[in-house]
Amino acid sequence: MDAARPRRILTVCKGGYCRAPLAAAVLAQRGAGAVQTRAAAIRDWHIGEGAHPVMVTAAARAGYDLSGHRGVQVSPELLDWADVVLAMDHAVLDALRELADEQTVPKLALYLDGRDVPDPWKQPSEAFTACVTAVEAGAEHHLVAA
Repeated sequence: MDAARPRRILTVCKGGYCRAPLAAAVLAQRGAGAVQTRAAAIRDWHIGEGAHPVMVTAAARAGYDLSGHRGVQVSPELLDWADVVLAMDHAVLDALRELADEQTVPKLALYLDGRDVPDPWKQPSEAFTACVTAVEAGAEHHLVAA
């Protein structure tokens, strides 16, 4: 990685609709220019769509703006772009390992070291708030190396 450019972090969840956009926003804001972030999905369910409306609200209450997010599916180009690829859960990490080449595999990690970020999809609004709390708690670990 070139020391003159920000560290590039790609966050990935199943649909790219809740957790990955949130994590990208949290890392970008807390990284204060030391990181660039992008969010992507394993599945193609929400391509071109904004983040989940309840997540947008939960994120805004915590000070994060998801209004500019548009869903994209993970691609070899995105994996190459990233210095680090953070999966929101073990299933997403497994899917990324299937997509990754030998240069990408070392970039892959879970967002929460050893644990899944709970998926709020189809849950009450409290689950979205809990997701924000979990993502915020895990952010500093990824910014130390930035």
